[in-house]
Amino acid sequence: MLLHVRTGNDGRPLPEVLYGRRKMTAWLARNGFPNVSKHTVDRLMRDEGMNGLVRGRSARTTVPAKTGGVRAGDLLNRVFTSPRPNHAWVTDFTYVRTWCGFVYVAFAIDLYSRAIVGWSASTTKDVHFVEQCLAMALWRRDHTDRPVPPGMIHHSDYAEVRVRPRVRVLACVGGGS
Repeated sequence: MLLHVRTGNDGRPLPEVLYGRRKMTAWLARNGFPNVSKHTVDRLMRDEGMNGLVRGRSARTTVPAKTGGVRAGDLLNRVFTSPRPNHAWVTDFTYVRTWCGFVYVAFAIDLYSRAIVGWSASTTKDVHFVEQCLAMALWRRDHTDRPVPPGMIHHSDYAEVRVRPRVRVLACVGGGS
């Protein structure tokens, strides 16, 4: 049936080819298949390589690095384990699409316990946003009598060299008290 939908008598593609699962299910119900399941339509369309037309532009969420950008070295050598608490933390951030735009969420994870030790949310992705996450993690560790020792390794895939001196100051202030 779906192969018949792809072209008309003159061989040209029909508008139904642009339909997604919901419109295709409704179209099939109008054309003699009232009990067809949306899951069946979804499976058949996937098998036939049919996709609905997506209108509009998708939001650009990942921006490639500048050609001259210098990234910090990988001190963990991609080995994400730790022999003791507060020895190594990794940080990352993600975005959540909301009705009003994007909200960015940064988090710091202790590699020993795999616990989130700090987090931050912001509508802008900047240095202050990441610093808040690390400051929260350091504050929480200090106030639970588990201070961060000097020499703790902080790893981030996106840490730029210009951010590192400010992060070191945070680590000294948070871990030294």
